[in-house]
Amino acid sequence: MRDEILAHAKRIVVKIGSSLIASRATGLRPEQIERLADEIAVLRASGRDVLVVSSGAIVSGIKKLQLKEYPKSLPVKQAAAAVGQSRLMWAYEKAFERLGVQVAQVLLTHQDLADRRRFLNARYTLTALIGFGVLPIINENDTVAVEEIRVGDNDTLASEVAHLVDADLLVILSDVDGLYTEDPRKNPAASLIPLIPEITEEIERRAGVSSTFEGTGGMATKVRAAKKVGEYGVSTLIINGERAGLLPSVLAGEPGGSLFLARERRLTSRKHWIAFTLRPRGHVRLDQGAVEALTMRGKSLLASGIVDVTGEFEAGDPVGCLDNDGKEFAKGLVNFSSVLLKQMKGLKTQDIHRQIGPQEYEEVIHRDNLVIL
Repeated sequence: MRDEILAHAKRIVVKIGSSLIASRATGLRPEQIERLADEIAVLRASGRDVLVVSSGAIVSGIKKLQLKEYPKSLPVKQAAAAVGQSRLMWAYEKAFERLGVQVAQVLLTHQDLADRRRFLNARYTLTALIGFGVLPIINENDTVAVEEIRVGDNDTLASEVAHLVDADLLVILSDVDGLYTEDPRKNPAASLIPLIPEITEEIERRAGVSSTFEGTGGMATKVRAAKKVGEYGVSTLIINGERAGLLPSVLAGEPGGSLFLARERRLTSRKHWIAFTLRPRGHVRLDQGAVEALTMRGKSLLASGIVDVTGEFEAGDPVGCLDNDGKEFAKGLVNFSSVLLKQMKGLKTQDIHRQIGPQEYEEVIHRDNLVIL
C-alpha cells in the first residue's frame, strides 16, 4: 500500500523546514537549497506536479539584521520576514534557474484561506502556474500577518495548500527521520514507524515538540497537519530532508520516513474548508438529544437543542458545537447571529414564530454546512 501511494502521487506539496535551509549562524544555506532544488527537479522530470511551501524567511532576515535572538515582538518579526523573504526567493530563483525551472512566489495569510472567494482565487492561481510549468514557492505573508490572520506554522500552511490544490501527497521535509516508537534522543533503541494507518490519540501523544532555534513547529505540528489532510484524502510523508537523495529515492519506492495514510472517508473540499480552515467565532452548547441527532442521525441543528450560546458572531460565520462536557465535536456555518440565537435557544420552531417572529431558516446550522469533527 505504501509503495502504491508514493508511486501514484501525481501532485505533491513539499514543505521545507527552516532548519534545512537556514541557520542563525549563517543565514541561508545556499548549498542545501541547491541540493533540494536538484531533488525536486528529479520529481518534476518524472511527470509529477510539485508545489513548495518553504520556511526560512524570518531566520534569514535575523542574520541580515544582525539580531542576537529570535524576535519576540510582531513588528520585528515582520521586519525580519520582509528582509529575509526577498533573499529566500532570490536563492530559490538562482537554484532553479540553473535547472531551467521557473519559480513563482506566492504569499498567503489565514484570511486568504478563510474567505471562500479568496480561497478559490488562490486555487485558480496555483493551478494556472502549474499549467505553465512554473514551480510555486509558498510562504505565509509574515510581513503583514497579525495573530488574527496568521496560519501559525508552515506545517499547517502546507496542509492547507495540499487541500487548496487537491494534492495527492504532502511531503514534510524535516531534520528528523519520521515518527519513532519513542523519542530516539532518550532511547537509542527506538525504531522508526514506516506506516501509520491511523492517527490515534496514542500517535498524537507520541509526537514531541521542537526546541530548535530555526523551527517553530515540531513533530506535533506535523502529525496535526497529517491528520488534517488525511480527512481530505491526502496521505502525508515525513522524511529527513538533511539526507541527500532521500526525497526522490523514497518516492521511487525505497525505504525511509513515515507515511501517514489518509482516511477512507473523504470530506468534500467545502466541508474540509469548514472543518479545518475556518476558526469558530463562537460556540453553541447542545443537549444530549441534539448531540445524538447530529452525530448519529445526520440531522441539522435546531434551536430547541441549544443550551447556551457564547461569543459574538453574525449569520454565515463559523460556529463550534459543544457537547455537555464542553468538548467541540462539530463545526458549521450558522444561519443566525449570536444576539438572535440567544433569544431562540431552547425554543421549538412554533415558539420562535410566536415569541420572536417568522425566520428565514428553520435550521440553526443546516447539515450541508455542518461537519462532525
